[in-house]
Amino acid sequence: MLGHTANNINTLGAFCGKRDVTELTSEQLFQKYGIMQADVMVLFGGSILCGGDVLAQAMQDRIAKKYVIVGGAGHTTETLRMKMHEEFPDMETEGLSEAEVFANYLNHRYGLKPDLLECRSTNCGNNITYLLDLLKENGIPFRSMIISQDATMQLRMEAGLRKYVGDTVTIINYAAYSAKMIVQNDTLAYDKEIWGMWENDRYISLLMGEIPRLSDDENGYGPKGKDFIAHVEIPTEVKTAFRELCAKYPGLVREANPLYASGK
Repeated sequence: MLGHTANNINTLGAFCGKRDVTELTSEQLFQKYGIMQADVMVLFGGSILCGGDVLAQAMQDRIAKKYVIVGGAGHTTETLRMKMHEEFPDMETEGLSEAEVFANYLNHRYGLKPDLLECRSTNCGNNITYLLDLLKENGIPFRSMIISQDATMQLRMEAGLRKYVGDTVTIINYAAYSAKMIVQNDTLAYDKEIWGMWENDRYISLLMGEIPRLSDDENGYGPKGKDFIAHVEIPTEVKTAFRELCAKYPGLVREANPLYASGK
């Protein structure tokens, strides 16, 4: 029974945590998209700590022409501040935006500096609109963009971007991590260690909260609902996994926090 629950969690995880290439390399970009380098790469601050390493590696490998970190303060921000400060006590995080926390980390550990920071956004919707405004203000053209977000929110981030750019931009997904749950000693566990990873219940809650948001119905974020994102087709197996997880964890579906809402 627990194994079935792990499979359901992994079904949601694979659906939400989209990676369009198995590795973020110039070779794979060329094989799939015919480019050696993307115009822009964006790390979204909702990611767990390891997202900083994904961006750092990409910068060292010159995967993109420009690098941006996006994120003000939202529902994951305080966790990011605390976990980063625990790992690096000499690094200030208190009161900083997600973008600033990750930028400090890049400098502290790798001596790297992104091209741009967006520090005002509070949710996935204005993560996108403020990002596009920032690129426009700085005269940065782009036909291809790599986006990296926490795996639980990766697909929604793509759908949010797609709403505004349509098919005019090649969007390349690379979720900050790829997690798999297994049964170990009669309990759910991750099959490998992931730096900064969510506690089990938090991860499950974040994943479950995505399915209602991704739904294109009157209650979802799609065009037929709040119209925050482009249409997302949710496969039958994902809907089934979500229903079964709701029955097992009725109190874990994450509600939207009005504190971080905005018009865009």
